[in-house]
Amino acid sequence: MDINSLNAARSYVGLRRATEPEPGQAGGADLRPDDDAGGFGGAVRDFTETLRASEDLAKSAMTSGADPHALVHALAETELAVETVVTVRDKIVEAYQEILRMPV
Repeated sequence: MDINSLNAARSYVGLRRATEPEPGQAGGADLRPDDDAGGFGGAVRDFTETLRASEDLAKSAMTSGADPHALVHALAETELAVETVVTVRDKIVEAYQEILRMPV
């Protein structure tokens, strides 16, 4: 199996974006961050845009040799965004578990 940067770039370009819903997946197209109350919708949009920008920069770095410093910066932003989302998810799960422990 021959793996080189050109084959990797072609394979990556052919893949579906991580921010796009699965085709035919229920709920994927129905999720609209604009409809959420408060600042949560904005946070979801920011997270999605961060992922999209990083994916686009990674594609351009593999195909046309974009600036490696910009790629590292974008990957660091993406890592921070994912860690933030995981932390928020953990807090939501923890709150849900606390609610389940409450006596009725």
